[in-house]
Amino acid sequence: MSALGSDSVSVVNCVRNLRGRSQAVLVQASDGLFYVVKFASSLEAANLPFNESGGSELYRACKLQVPSWKPLLVTDGFLDRNPDCWMQTAEGRFRPEPGLYFGSRFLGGDGIRLLEILPGTGFKQLRNHESFWLAWMVDICAKHTGNRQAIFVEDAEGWFDAYFVNHGHLFASSEWEQQQYFDASQYIDRRVYQCLFSQKRRNFPTVAGSVDVDQLWQRIEALPNDWKTATTLKSFAECLDRLSDGKFLQKILDRMMAFCQRTGEFESNEGQDEQRFPGQVLYRGVQTAGIGRRLSTSRVNHPDCA
Repeated sequence: MSALGSDSVSVVNCVRNLRGRSQAVLVQASDGLFYVVKFASSLEAANLPFNESGGSELYRACKLQVPSWKPLLVTDGFLDRNPDCWMQTAEGRFRPEPGLYFGSRFLGGDGIRLLEILPGTGFKQLRNHESFWLAWMVDICAKHTGNRQAIFVEDAEGWFDAYFVNHGHLFASSEWEQQQYFDASQYIDRRVYQCLFSQKRRNFPTVAGSVDVDQLWQRIEALPNDWKTATTLKSFAECLDRLSDGKFLQKILDRMMAFCQRTGEFESNEGQDEQRFPGQVLYRGVQTAGIGRRLSTSRVNHPDCA
């Protein structure tokens, strides 16, 4: 992905609409692969493509797993042929504008099981649960105003790898009030924060502070010009300033620890395995029905997503 703005492919098929408030659509592109794309309506933040792409690049730079992505070219012809993928608003169906959209590589395929939330016993099989702590720290620095979301990919032996998705609410432009982002940017199922060794905690400020800022900026500068504004670039730069401040990161980590101790995340309570969650996150599996063997060519490439 050496030139992000010119590395686009065209959307050729609409596979199905995906559930959720973002009204994401699963599509097939001209490279034969499958992507999840969101069409921002006039009611949504115009910064969505930048937030999604900038967030993905930021996470990757911090050694956090995210799906690979590409700018997807959506044409008038595709939109005319597929009115079912248009946005639904209170005023009725909204036809997106043609142009470049952020496309996140679909992680599913034949024999690949995806979960949006783990069952109670699943956390014992999660390889990278400590990544949720680092993601939380990054989200605080990036002024994330929504809950962190992840997709869990299960291998043949029953182990899970978490891939972080949905960065549309990063880089808030409002005046930064530190406390409001601690709770808002956590992953909704707080059991993931229960087990963490002190050595790994001490490593988080080092990991976040070792980001290759020059390389990251090169990738941000290569984004499509229409995705970048003075406001989004300023917010991104402020995020990197916070991530480069070791004392600030240590302060953030101390407050994260105190927050979890105060709210009971460190308590070992087997009864929490069956705690209730809001209805919108009670999805044990990601929708894959109806895709069939067409996904055999789009198996997740783990090294590419690391």
